Amino acid sequence: MYKIAIGSDHGGYQLKESLKSYLTELGYEYLDFGCGKEESVDYPDIAFLVGECVATNQDYVGIMIDGVGVGSGMVLNKIPGVRGAVCWDLSSVINSREHNNANVLSIGGQFIGDGLAKQLVKTWLKTDFAGGRHDRRVTKIMEIESRFIKR
Repeated sequence: MYKIAIGSDHGGYQLKESLKSYLTELGYEYLDFGCGKEESVDYPDIAFLVGECVATNQDYVGIMIDGVGVGSGMVLNKIPGVRGAVCWDLSSVINSREHNNANVLSIGGQFIGDGLAKQLVKTWLKTDFAGGRHDRRVTKIMEIESRFIKR
């Protein structure tokens, strides 16, 4: 079972707090990288911490919640080793795991309700990478990334 690196900005704080309780119910351990209240913070700072944890610890996947999910998704995909997926429904969640082997889920706390968020998170965590032809494609994603890593 994965451990979860979770974080949010102020726009996702309430949803993050709800999801932390839900993760505990599901039996997952998590590390909360902030924010700790609803006061304004910059999502790139928190998304970086979540992504760094996932990139450096194979037993972790991540969940990042900002207002819409897109900004954090951009940050996450700048971190080598992170395959962040911005998801908004069950189809995108399943595809992100089965086809793309996403290791961080980015969602929007200001437009995804608590019930749907719980469904998305549970489905995302329970969905396995399908491998096969998708493995070749994920390998290509990682090869493209490696071309831009400064040595």
